[in-house]
Amino acid sequence: MTVKKFLHIRMRVNDLERTVEFYKAVLGLVVSRRHTSPRGAQLAFIATPGSEEEIEICQMPPSAASVAVQPDLIHIAFEIDDLVTFAEGLKQKGIALSDGPTKTDSGSVIAFIDAPEGYEVELIQSARK
Repeated sequence: MTVKKFLHIRMRVNDLERTVEFYKAVLGLVVSRRHTSPRGAQLAFIATPGSEEEIEICQMPPSAASVAVQPDLIHIAFEIDDLVTFAEGLKQKGIALSDGPTKTDSGSVIAFIDAPEGYEVELIQSARK
């Protein structure tokens, strides 16, 4: 028995709108749908153009405990074409790399940026052939 395919991952946040705007404005992701869950959480599903998998951004009702993301707990990774060019675009938007660029043993180049609320985003430029 195996699963059929990966659908989404959930990230709980304190400020849904700020987080959604970050992923849209900084990384070019799109909101595929929004709704309120049966438990009253506000949900926004965002996706990379050309990819079926989604990130579910969840803000629980005000009565729920606040979110505090542990450092280096999780990160999300995205493939990009050119890390130098991408980093220049980030800089123009006021976003600095928090780590890297670093060339890996496989020849790819990686770097990180900080998303709202303590989540990290890894940017990966695949090895050039």
